[in-house]
Amino acid sequence: MLSRLGELIWADWIWFPEGHGWADLKDHDGIVFPKTQDLWATIPIALCFLVIRKIFERTVATPLASLLGVSDKQRVRARPNPVLESYFCSTSKHPTQSSIESLSKQTGCSVRQVQRWFRRRRNQDRPSKLKKFQEASWRFTFYLLAFFAGLAVLIDVSTVSESGWHSVFVTPLLPSQYWYYVIELGFYVSLLFSIASDVKRKDFKEQIIHHVATISLISFSWLVNYIRAGTLIMLVHDASDYLMESAKMFNYAGWRKTCNFIFTMFAAVFIVTRLVILPFWIIYTTWVYPLTLYPPFLGFYFFNGLMLVLQALHIFWAVLIVRMVIKFLPGNDIVEDERSDKEETESEDDDNGREQRGKFMNGYVQNGHSLLNNNHNKKD
Repeated sequence: MLSRLGELIWADWIWFPEGHGWADLKDHDGIVFPKTQDLWATIPIALCFLVIRKIFERTVATPLASLLGVSDKQRVRARPNPVLESYFCSTSKHPTQSSIESLSKQTGCSVRQVQRWFRRRRNQDRPSKLKKFQEASWRFTFYLLAFFAGLAVLIDVSTVSESGWHSVFVTPLLPSQYWYYVIELGFYVSLLFSIASDVKRKDFKEQIIHHVATISLISFSWLVNYIRAGTLIMLVHDASDYLMESAKMFNYAGWRKTCNFIFTMFAAVFIVTRLVILPFWIIYTTWVYPLTLYPPFLGFYFFNGLMLVLQALHIFWAVLIVRMVIKFLPGNDIVEDERSDKEETESEDDDNGREQRGKFMNGYVQNGHSLLNNNHNKKD
């Protein structure tokens, strides 16, 4: 039964147009084609990337951070409090005002002290600036090398063109394409492995979808020999990613003008490559033109469906990028990553405290003492 199911899943009519099939991708006369078992090589490569990354962060990224002046502000740790810790871990990191008042009564602390405890406790869990720099520098190094590797691969193969679709199922695999594919795929698999420990941003779910879609797209293009399209898709992505990571690095180092300049370059390259070249050139050649040669088939819809998922994510990120660029164009000092969870400061806590005190009823008592006059900015 399993063999029958396997035959049905891998039937030629599902993954190939009429007149083509898996038999076209069998090696012959010294010509080599992609094979399913080649993809297993990406697992050990992904594990190697995880090891190399740890070594890189300690031996390269950390000294580079020190050289660029990356430093973390000393964080005040929240005092041990079993009641507040239990609520923080099991209920919510951002308690409502009513919960804060209830916790204040349970612990004997003032409302403001409870607010401050939660702020400090949240800051403890936020990644340090050094960790963010290490992560950005690792990705910058890979994306930069991958971009130039992709350009080198294009020397060996022609770009996606209309004539290419006539021979897409009989195009042989070159050694440069093999290594480019397995290394890129291994890197994205390593990102999926490390996503739980990496810095979590507000687009965490979108990042997971992106990684899964990218891995599926690269794997599928390998299986059915869409090598030409796959090579250009990976190159288009790498073209802007290394600029984004370098902008982050200078941001963490406090090099504001350099960060803004590089981020502007990144925004321009991102929009051109992912909102112009990808949809109007690459997706066009994988979606529109093939229909003039073959009737649609399931593999065609699967491949282009993944492409549209990536394109939707690109539009989502483009909106965030444009919003960030607009913020600093009038002359702001820094580009703030809207996906990041910003560290809360003492001044924010004081502002929140004054705002909340203004809402309390007259005569409210904290720890047996009446509230001070709101005009007094006295700290705990």
